[in-house]
Amino acid sequence: MATFATSDQLLVIIDPAARETDGESVRIAKDVLSAGAATKVCMPDGPEEFARVLARRGSRRPVVVGDDTALVRAVSLLHRRRELAGCVLSMVPVGGALSVAYTLGVPAGTVAAARAVLDGVERRMDLLVDDSDGVVLGDLRIPPVTAAAQVAEPVTARGWLRPYQHLVRSLSAARPVPAVPRPPTRLRLEVDGETVVDLDQPVENISVTPGGRDGLAEVEVRRLSVGAEATPVRAAGRTVTVTGADFRYRADGGVAGPVRRRTWRVVEGAWGLTVPPSR
Repeated sequence: MATFATSDQLLVIIDPAARETDGESVRIAKDVLSAGAATKVCMPDGPEEFARVLARRGSRRPVVVGDDTALVRAVSLLHRRRELAGCVLSMVPVGGALSVAYTLGVPAGTVAAARAVLDGVERRMDLLVDDSDGVVLGDLRIPPVTAAAQVAEPVTARGWLRPYQHLVRSLSAARPVPAVPRPPTRLRLEVDGETVVDLDQPVENISVTPGGRDGLAEVEVRRLSVGAEATPVRAAGRTVTVTGADFRYRADGGVAGPVRRRTWRVVEGAWGLTVPPSR
């Protein structure tokens, strides 16, 4: 793990959502960072300006002030520019969705996280990269398709319909709605070219997590069981391929798809994140 000197110049990128969600935490983060290092503070208005600021960072070490979405955005941009390996990211978590950041070792408190930016160490992290050049920092999950997920309220510009829609929903809420049985999820899962589960075995969910031993992804499959709970199937490998009929997957808090085939590969030690030094 590499350590950092307080003489390092920091590029503090404050995500717009962080400013809207918790302006006080943003102010505290700016104060702590500015007191401990030479900082340039940028407040991009949106994803495009966020990308331009990060691309023009020069020799400054980027510090993302924001939530999981902002961190994933920064890693994705650097990966696509093929600059991820040579850039160490830091983060001060501000916002609502922060489970990925906390799992990766970023401190929960604003002051603690800012101090880790100044006095922390670099931890190299594995990354999942898919065949469309997307990245996954934390875990990847393929959940079952529920009836609720399949129904979406149509967006309409005809405002006069909304009172009637509200009335219908209110009346419907008074009556119990029978559960709609979902069809079994049938997917083929291959790890390093070997079939772990095939289409004839319905699955409840699949999870893939980078950062396992020796740069391998850890895979767990829970098969659909009518009686007693089925024993999970576990595997580990460098490439994971899932094939099926229009499936969606959840990664780093967001939902992607539908796709019929997707392959993820592990890139060992692909990126660096500043974390507190171990005691």
